Amino acid sequence: MKKTALVTGASGGIGGACARLLAAEGYNVALHYNKNAAPALALSQEIGGICVGADLRDEAQVKEMFEKIEEKFGGIDVLVNNAGVARQQLFTDSTTADYDEIFGANMLSAVNCSREALKTMIHNHSGRIINISSMWGVCGASCEVLYSASKAALIGFTKALAKEVGPSGITVNCIAPGVIDTKMNANLSAEDIAALADDTPLCRIGTPEEVAKAVAFFAADSSAFITGQVLGVDGGII
Repeated sequence: MKKTALVTGASGGIGGACARLLAAEGYNVALHYNKNAAPALALSQEIGGICVGADLRDEAQVKEMFEKIEEKFGGIDVLVNNAGVARQQLFTDSTTADYDEIFGANMLSAVNCSREALKTMIHNHSGRIINISSMWGVCGASCEVLYSASKAALIGFTKALAKEVGPSGITVNCIAPGVIDTKMNANLSAEDIAALADDTPLCRIGTPEEVAKAVAFFAADSSAFITGQVLGVDGGII
C-alpha cells in the first residue's frame, strides 16, 4: 500500500519541490495551501495528488483537512511542516500582531498539524514528522528577530517531540535551510544575493529541490534510526 505524505505550504518553492519529489518516490501526496491556491492546485493535477485548503492556526480547519485526506488516502504517514512566513523589520518596530502572525504561521501551524497527524501515527506505531526551520533559527538574524525566534522554537519542538513519540516508532526531524532561491527571498537585491552567496562556502545559494531531497531522506526507511536531529541544508554558511 502506498504511503501518504502531507506537505503544508505547498504553494511555495520548497513545499512544491517536496510534493513533487515525494510523488515521484511513490507517495500519495496531499498539498496544503492557505490563501494561494493556484500553484498548489496546478501541481496537484501534475502529480496526481489532492489539494487541501486550511488556515493552520485554526484547530477546526486542521481537523477538517485531515479528515479530507483520510477519506481519500487514509491516515498520514509523513508530515512535512513547511508552511511559514518571513518578515524583515527592526525588533523595536514589531508589534504583538506581528508576533501572533509569525508564530502562528511558523510554529502553531506545526503544533496543530503534528497533533492531528500523531493520532494515526501512534495507532500505527509508525510515522515521520519533518519540520522546516531555517538557519536563522540556529544562529539568529538581525532585523528578523521574531522570525528567528519562531524557527528556533520549531527546533526545540522537534527535539522534545522526538523524545516523546520515539517509543511509538515515530521519528521527528528538522531541516534548517540556508539561502534558497524562493519567492520568500525575492525581496533581496541582486547585490544582497551575491553577498550571501559569497559568504557561503559553496559560493552559491541553494535550490528548493536540494531541500526536498533532505526531506525525502528523512521520510525514507533508510533514516529510521535518526530522530531529533537538525540538518543544515545551507552550503556551509552556518
